[in-house]
This record gives sequence, structure tokens and C-alpha cells, in this order.
Amino acid sequence: MTMNWRKPALPAVDALDSLFDGLFRPMGAEGVYARTGRYEAVVEALQALISRQREEGTEVFRFPPVMSRHQIETHGYLKSFPNLLGCVSCLEGGEAEIRGAVDRHYAGGDWTESLAAADLVLTPAACYPVYPIAAARGAVPARGYRFDVACDCFRREPSRDLDRLQSFRMREYVRVGTPEQIQDFRQRWLETAKGLADRLGLAYEVAQASDPFFGRVGQLMALNQLEQALKFELLVPLRGDGPATACMSFNYHREHFGTTWNLRDASGAPAHTGCVAFGIDRLAVALFATHGLEVAEWPQAVRETLAL
Repeated sequence: MTMNWRKPALPAVDALDSLFDGLFRPMGAEGVYARTGRYEAVVEALQALISRQREEGTEVFRFPPVMSRHQIETHGYLKSFPNLLGCVSCLEGGEAEIRGAVDRHYAGGDWTESLAAADLVLTPAACYPVYPIAAARGAVPARGYRFDVACDCFRREPSRDLDRLQSFRMREYVRVGTPEQIQDFRQRWLETAKGLADRLGLAYEVAQASDPFFGRVGQLMALNQLEQALKFELLVPLRGDGPATACMSFNYHREHFGTTWNLRDASGAPAHTGCVAFGIDRLAVALFATHGLEVAEWPQAVRETLAL
């Protein structure tokens, strides 16, 4: 399923580069930036707008930027996206070992040789921590679960592009239940998201997509994802005629997480799951790229939608 652009006007090719000074400050690493007050005001307004769409019966969780290494391994992330994962490493040992590493640095050596992996990784997606939480409750009730989750996420993709940060905010609505409940959830959110994009004055296309799975096996996984229409993205053009940017995604995981975490219904069948994900930073960048740096000059309808 692919839909045509809803608005004809496209930003100039260099629109993103021209935004940097007004929205960000460098921090010595590509894709990791300090964010200005002007930018954060729009981010906060976006978060509030998404919160206003929350369905009745939805539980709210806010996760830290790190999660259990064991849980990410159980998820199978190393099979799917090992190239994107960031691990927490620390100086381990007694005072003598740690002091030796520090002294080696000041002597011109490499202190990182003494690092050891901790039991934490940087969270790559906001929904990952919620599945073991749901599984710990026992059988999934007939009504299923609805979750509103958010997290500062990390993916190792160094880039100067403002729409591809290494450290970024992700907001998700997650559904756990029957295949029919998940499919209804995703279709409903596809329509809701298009309405939100219209109200925000964004050009967009909704298109079938696949995740960037790693390696040859990953290519087969991506093909399967496309064949079963498991993933759609709302794409916003930010580079003239260049590739558009995925700002929202609509995902049906089938029974993957149900099987992985033993999420089962009363009959013992694996639960199905799905999520709608909002790339908060990508949406904020898209708004500035579309409407300009001066929020006071944005279209009135857009400012009213965001309560700005």
C-alpha cells in the first residue's frame, strides 16, 4: 500500500543543514547534539499532542535509556541489528586495576583497553522493555493490553543528517492481544496518524516498508516482512527529490514477542503484538524544515494543533 503525497510543496535540498544553528549545538560526536529551547518547546508540544490521542485503558511507562543486556539478547536483537547496538562498558576491578587504566591514559596510552561489558545496553527501541513486564503478569486477558511507552533511544548510526541521530526520542503505543485486535489497532492508527500529519501541515506518504535487518539472513527477514505487509511507514520529504524520512511506523510483530517472552492467552496460544512508533526528533525536525525556524510564523492551524 502506497499513498500519494498529500501536499505538493517540498523543502529545499539544504533545508536540514540550514536548521542546525537554530536547533542544535555540537557535542563532539555526529548525531549527538545539545538541543535549544526553541527545539525542545516543539518536542514538548508534540509529546503532549500524542498523549491526547491515548486510548482508554492504556497503561503508561517511561523507560530509562538503558536496559538489561540479557533482555536484549532474549529479544534476538543480535540476530537482527547487531551493528546498531550500543553496550555499556565500565572499568572493573579493584582500585589498583582502575588506577592503572587511568595512569595509562595520562601516559599516552589507551585506558579503554581495561573496559569490561556491564549487564546493560543502550535501549534501541522504546517498546522492548515492556514485553517482559507484560509477560510477568501471567496469561494475557481477553481484552489484551495497551501501553504508552517512551524512551531516549540509541542506535549506532553516526551521521551528520539531522533526521538520523544516534541518540533520539521514541514514543510508542503498543498493543498486545489477538491477531484481530492488533490488525484493528494498526489500521485505526494509520488513519489517526494521517490526520495528525495533515493537522501539522506536513507533506507525507504512507508506504509499505521493512526494517534494516543485518546480513544475508536479514535480507530474507526483510523480504518476509514485505510479503506479509507487517510494516508501514509515514514518510516526510525533507530533501527535495531525495529519499523521504520515516517519521512514524506501524508494525505488526505477529507472535514473535509472544513466543519470545511466553506471552500467552488463557488457552496457551502465543499473544500477538503490534506498535505504532513516533520518531519524536524526526517529527520535530520535519516541522522546522517544513514551516521554518520562527515558530510564531508557522500556520495558525499548526500552532493551534500543537497548542503553541
